[in-house]
Amino acid sequence: MDLKLTPVSMPTAIGGSSGLRPSSVAGTQGAGGGFSGVLKNALSSVSASQVESGRLQREVQMENPKVSLEETMVAIQKAQIGFQATLHVRNRMVQAYTDIMNMQV
Repeated sequence: MDLKLTPVSMPTAIGGSSGLRPSSVAGTQGAGGGFSGVLKNALSSVSASQVESGRLQREVQMENPKVSLEETMVAIQKAQIGFQATLHVRNRMVQAYTDIMNMQV
């Protein structure tokens, strides 16, 4: 599993009273789909690593000589680390959403 996040250009403030330009905010959604695209790709990668580790576990249990126990254990650990990272991101996003919803307007 290879999780690589590429930086997305942040919107910049424009001088004067105009503040942020809507076009600069929309521009962050362009090439890769923005944050949602990166998150979707990361979730797909985590899911694929879990499926692969499950497949390797079954192969080891069926005593397939082409699959080593070491390879299987590494795949299981990668899947577990990816899942834990995804869970932490989800928890942070839920906490941020809760904080925003509790703000006084």
